[in-house]
Amino acid sequence: MTHMKISVLDCKQVGVCNGNLRPGLVDFNMEYPLFRKDKVVFVMGATGTGKSRLAIDLATRYPAEIVNSDKMQVYKGLDIVTNKVTDEECRGVPHHLLSIIDPNANFTTNDFLRHATSTMESITSRDRLPIVAGGSNSYISALINQRTEFRMKYDFRFIWVDVSFHVLRSFISDRVDRMVEAGLVDEVRKMFDLKADYSRGIRRSIGVPEMDKYLRVEATVDDGTRAMLLKEAIAKIKENTCMLACRQLEKIRCLHSECERNMHRLDATEVFLKRGREADDAWENLVAGPSSRIVRQFLYNEDRMATIVQQEVVAAAGLGSPVPSAAVATLTR
Repeated sequence: MTHMKISVLDCKQVGVCNGNLRPGLVDFNMEYPLFRKDKVVFVMGATGTGKSRLAIDLATRYPAEIVNSDKMQVYKGLDIVTNKVTDEECRGVPHHLLSIIDPNANFTTNDFLRHATSTMESITSRDRLPIVAGGSNSYISALINQRTEFRMKYDFRFIWVDVSFHVLRSFISDRVDRMVEAGLVDEVRKMFDLKADYSRGIRRSIGVPEMDKYLRVEATVDDGTRAMLLKEAIAKIKENTCMLACRQLEKIRCLHSECERNMHRLDATEVFLKRGREADDAWENLVAGPSSRIVRQFLYNEDRMATIVQQEVVAAAGLGSPVPSAAVATLTR
């Protein structure tokens, strides 16, 4: 069996300080009969469930960088329509594959695979964790199923943020209203083109085709007609966003059936039923906190390291029976 040096990400004795890994008491020159894989965390969920928020929360607790897997957020422009995180919301966490492609280009699944693969390799080469987050689950499925080298190179975990659909539907409606208040109509108007192709580039985004009828006639109709057409367009955006959420959930369930052992589902419904400080507390208790513990166990292999240390102590002492668990806990603390 090949002996490979254990990585800091494979060991519990690792601390985080200012975004850097800080080794603890373990001698990292020791060699163990382990095949080391780099690690990747996927944050999944239907649109509006808080994927971006959770990815950023995790990246502020561990040395990590975020890789966008949303088909529309990869394009430059339409920040409101595509619901991109703001600089303030990013909290200094590096984001990749966000606003990098010309809005008129056609970014394919193969393009994503190529960009994502090179980006993850860059992140792991710096001993940091890639957190892949976004609503395009077909991209994620292609990454783990179509790339043989991905499963050979990476160990991965899914964190699925789920919300009861009737609660999510109400939230989506409110979110679209907030997007309109934030300037969605003006944002789409600035790139409106009578000859636009809504099957290519960023114009495929929900919120753009739905505005076409309104923008074509807004300057030539009376106020009442204009208000009615805008109301219809907004209602259509809400409807299509809910349909998108349904499709996303179907794909997540398919992935769950394929990768159940590696997927953790967290029910965030209660978060969306609360407001203000209560909602923030529920988020920490039901989503961010549990996710952080899942990632910690995944990164630092706490159970496996305890076993390894126990085996080393037994071998060194020439003992025929396991070391008491309390002793192992002291050694791995």
